[in-house]
Amino acid sequence: MLTESPRHTETAQLKATVNAGDYWVYRLQEGQTLRITDLEGNQAADTLFYNADDTAERYSVTDTLRGQRNVFLTSGSVLLSNEDRPMLEIVADTCGRHDTLGGACATESNTVRYSLEKRHMHACRDSWLLAVAQHPEYGLTRRDITHNINFFMNVPVTKEGGLQFADGISAPGKYVELVAKMNVLVMISNCPQLNNPCNGYNPTPIEVAVW
Repeated sequence: MLTESPRHTETAQLKATVNAGDYWVYRLQEGQTLRITDLEGNQAADTLFYNADDTAERYSVTDTLRGQRNVFLTSGSVLLSNEDRPMLEIVADTCGRHDTLGGACATESNTVRYSLEKRHMHACRDSWLLAVAQHPEYGLTRRDITHNINFFMNVPVTKEGGLQFADGISAPGKYVELVAKMNVLVMISNCPQLNNPCNGYNPTPIEVAVW
């Protein structure tokens, strides 16, 4: 469901650009709002969410999809944790829907999906591993990299029940906004994927803003 935001980026307390292939980590306080903007269109922002006060609690795709009875996320979607508690709610969305089934690219999956020569290409899991290594203060390890959301990514479900990586439905300036229902640790990998249409074969920057 398309929903505009009443917020203006000029009033944001934080605003940053995340280049393709880079990561962004931030502790969002309960009640704060996070906006992720697809600056040039057709970009995928692979995102992990944790309870900032107890990272053993984190975003759960199974609980979220069961709770909302929809495989796509958009305005009104409540993101649930593995303890079945609300973590965030999408309060504005100008893209229309976001994927939570396709998972994140990894060197292993690139090898399986594409070719052996692709295994050395940078992937979202690499970005998260780097974030974990460079921010030990959050107490995360590689075992904590679990379910993620692919904001702006188009992964339709086929009639046979499979997934298809398709051309994006986003466009320059499209955004999604989420309000934190608890203290949340956000970890974004701005996807560097070059092998399927999720980034239009041309990864581009995103912008994050916090109110």
